[in-house]
Amino acid sequence: MNSNFKTVAWALDASIYEVNIRQYTPEGTFQAFEKHIPRLKEMGVGILWLMPITPISQKVKKGELGSYYACSSYTKINTEFGTEKDFESLVKTAHQYGLKVIIDWVANHTGRQHEWMEQHPEWFAQDAAGNFTERNGWDDVVDLNFSNTAMRAALTRAMHYWVEQFDIDGFRCDMAHLVPLDFWVDARTSFSKSKPLYWLAECEETSYHQVFDTTYAWAWMHASERVAKGEVGMHEVYNVLHDYNQYPTGALKLYYTSNHDENSWNGTEYEKYGIAAKSWAVFTHTWKGMPLIYSGQELPNYKRLKFFDKDTIEWADSTPALHEFYKTLNTLRKEHPVIIHGATFNLPSHHHAAMAFIRHDQKDQVLVILNLSTERVKMDCSHELLKGAFTQVFSGMTYTFDHTVSFELMPGDFFVYVKA
Repeated sequence: MNSNFKTVAWALDASIYEVNIRQYTPEGTFQAFEKHIPRLKEMGVGILWLMPITPISQKVKKGELGSYYACSSYTKINTEFGTEKDFESLVKTAHQYGLKVIIDWVANHTGRQHEWMEQHPEWFAQDAAGNFTERNGWDDVVDLNFSNTAMRAALTRAMHYWVEQFDIDGFRCDMAHLVPLDFWVDARTSFSKSKPLYWLAECEETSYHQVFDTTYAWAWMHASERVAKGEVGMHEVYNVLHDYNQYPTGALKLYYTSNHDENSWNGTEYEKYGIAAKSWAVFTHTWKGMPLIYSGQELPNYKRLKFFDKDTIEWADSTPALHEFYKTLNTLRKEHPVIIHGATFNLPSHHHAAMAFIRHDQKDQVLVILNLSTERVKMDCSHELLKGAFTQVFSGMTYTFDHTVSFELMPGDFFVYVKA
């Protein structure tokens, strides 16, 4: 991390919940989503990340409704979701419940119909013939021209608008590595005299931690998927985690079993991980980093949500089945700072798709045991820290450990023990 930037304290033990407003309710509005905030607070969520709330370009749009990520303005609200007052109300309600709100910020490109285009065509990338263009094969968007200082200033002003007007708490920056790092440095520096914000980057470039508090854990995700397919063993996951450990002090990684891209394009967590989906979710909340929960994962949601068309999440009238599961994990992070700040000791599992580790400091220990396979696994865990009474957080039962503990895990099983 750049010594000029420090992660806001409230983010460190928070879990992030990604909100897909369009698909969240039949109405697909801020007002309809706002009613879910008390439930999400009760589930232990700390930060709401709203997918882009700006209007969508109608030119060359995808599907019936278009892509959230092809905006026609940086300072207007998508009228499908409601009004400025509705969004203001959502943020206020979240703050009343102690939740923070960050918005998705798409700085690399706009839709093919954007309010800047007529007055400032030079703010956009153009080919030799003067046509607007882009470099990633996304035919519904146009790249911004970051060599233009006036465009940069306007984009930064637009970010300030959302903080000043609606009191948001930070940004999730889409495809951040496609945008020059010096733009992000300048943008975050420009907020140095305003309220402290949280900055999440969709990228895995170590250098971007000069600006961003948290970056995506794509390499970990791909390794975990390969374990699920039986292509590699846990050594590949540990190698990635070791690489992450070399990141600058204070840099955090974002761990998740699903998000909007994964769910729609690559499949639900159950398609990817099968019986180990919950076990991997336990990992995301207990390893050092930031956990992400995507809209509907608490149901659980077994369907891929359409990206460009209406496809409502099917909430039941009763409490979501995994509400307590995620609440337990979120509470664990709040009550045991060792998960945020402690060291990690990996215990040998002697199995190609199981892992065990201890998060520890001088006062506290948390033991995590995960069977990420479709087989029954026997495991002996030995360590000098495994001495005394430990409580299993999902069952509430307390056991006495004497340095060595034997476990038998059914496929997909997970155990988390805290020092009693």
